Amino acid sequence: MSYILSIDQGTTSTRAIVFDADGHAMGQAQKEFRQHFPSDGWVEHDAKEIWNDTLTLCREALRNAHVEAQQLAAIGITNQRETTVLWDRATGDPLARAIVWQDRRTASTCETLRDAGHEALVRERTGLLLDPYFSATKLAWLLDNVPGARQRAEAGELAFGTIDCWLLWQLTRGKVHATDATNASRTLLFDIHRQCWDEELLALFQVPASVLPEVRDSAGEFGLTCPELLGAAVPVAGIAGDQQAALVGQACFAPGMVKSTYGTGCFMVMNTGEAVASENRLLTTVGYRVNGKTTYALEGSIFVAGAAIQWLRDGLNLIRDASETEALARRAGSAGGVYLVPAFTGLGAPWWDPHARGALLGLTRDTGIAEVVTAGLEAVCYQSRDLLDAMAADCGTRPTTLRVDGGMVVNNWLSQTLSDVLGVCVDRPQVTETTALGAAYLAGLGVGLYDSLEAVASRWQCEREFTPMLEESERERGYRGWRDAVARVCRDASH
Repeated sequence: MSYILSIDQGTTSTRAIVFDADGHAMGQAQKEFRQHFPSDGWVEHDAKEIWNDTLTLCREALRNAHVEAQQLAAIGITNQRETTVLWDRATGDPLARAIVWQDRRTASTCETLRDAGHEALVRERTGLLLDPYFSATKLAWLLDNVPGARQRAEAGELAFGTIDCWLLWQLTRGKVHATDATNASRTLLFDIHRQCWDEELLALFQVPASVLPEVRDSAGEFGLTCPELLGAAVPVAGIAGDQQAALVGQACFAPGMVKSTYGTGCFMVMNTGEAVASENRLLTTVGYRVNGKTTYALEGSIFVAGAAIQWLRDGLNLIRDASETEALARRAGSAGGVYLVPAFTGLGAPWWDPHARGALLGLTRDTGIAEVVTAGLEAVCYQSRDLLDAMAADCGTRPTTLRVDGGMVVNNWLSQTLSDVLGVCVDRPQVTETTALGAAYLAGLGVGLYDSLEAVASRWQCEREFTPMLEESERERGYRGWRDAVARVCRDASH
C-alpha cells in the first residue's frame, strides 16, 4: 500500500491524481464544473456537483493508474479555500449553492464591521483582514437568507464546512465532520494563536458554534471512506487548503523559505515558523499543523497573473495562445517603458484597493503587440516584487530563493525575468503539480508512509534554477516605473 490518491478541488475544476511514494504521478483525471453568477458580484458552486465529480474522478484516476483502492495507503484532500457550504446533517444535502471565495455579496457587511472598529480584533485573532473573501460573512449570509436556516442551525440540525470538510463528510458518509487548521484559519472565526474557534468572533459574526467542524492537524487520520465508494475503506489522512498544500509540495519547511504559485492569480507564501503580524497588509495564516505543532506563514495574493495574458488573448486578440508570449517577449527584449497594471478587479496585497482599475501606460508610436504582451508578463514579476518586498519588511530578512509553480512558469523568459526583477534565484521543481503533491505528502505523513517532514523534503527536486542577470540599477529603474504606474490607478500607493 504505497500509493496515495490526491483530490485537488479547485475553483474551476476538480482533479484526482494517484502518486507513488516518491511523488511521481501514476494516473490522473480532471473535469471542469459549472460556475454560477446569479447577481452582480455573486459567485456560486453546486456542492453536490463537486462531490459527484470528485467521486467519478477518483475512480477514473485509479483506473488510469492501474491501481486498486486496496493498494492505497491514504487519500489527501486540497481545496479552494474560503468557499462556504451549509448542509443538512440528516440528509447530507446542501441548503443552497456554495458561496465561492470570489463572491463579493457581503462587502457592505465587512465595511459596517470595519467602520464599527472591529478590524483590529479580527486581525489580532485571525491574521486576516475584514473582507468578503473569507468565510464568516458568507456563512452568516446563508443563515440569514435561506428560510429557516438560522433556527435549524441553532437546533444543531445543520453543518458548515469549506470544500475539504464537505468532501470528507461525503467520503465518510457523514461519520466525520472535521477540517484542518489551514482551512479553519481562513474563516475569520478561528484564533490562529490558541488554535480554536473563538467565541468572541462567533458572536461578532453571529455564527452558532453548533454548525462548526472539529479542527485537526493537517496530517493524521480523519476517517475511513465508505467501502462501496472506491472498492475499499481508505483512510483520509491529509487535508490542507490549496496554497498551504503547495507550500508543503514545494518542501518549504524552514522559516524564510518562499513559494509562489502562478495561475489565474498568484499566491506567494513564506514559511515564518512562528506567527508574524504583518505591518504591510499581508495575511498571517497557518502554513500547516503536523504532530500538534503549528507552523505559520505570511501570504500575499495577486488577483490577476495568468488572467492578464488571458485578457491579452481573448479581450484584445493580440495573441492566439498563451504559449506565444515567450517568443514575443524574447523578440521585444523588454516592454520598452510600457507598463500594464492589471487591476481589473482592484488590487490585492499589499495594496488591497478594490476601487483601482487597470491601465496601460507609457505607450509611444513604436509600441507594438510584442511590447504590450511583454508588459503583461512583466506585470506578474513586478507584482511579485511588491509581495516579496512586503515579506522582507515584515520579517527583517530578504529570501534568496523563490520556489515557483503553476502554469505560467513553464515560460522560461518569465521565470528568468522574475529572477531579474526580484533579484533572487528562482527554482522550478521537477513536479509542478505541487498543490496535489502537497496533499499527498500530508496524507503519507498521516499514515506513516513518511516518517518526517525531512523525508518529504528529500524528495523535492529542482528542474531548473534561474539566477539574476540584470544590473541592480536597471532592476531599480524598472521597478520605480512600476510603482509610478500603480500610483496612477491606486488611491493609496504609499504602502
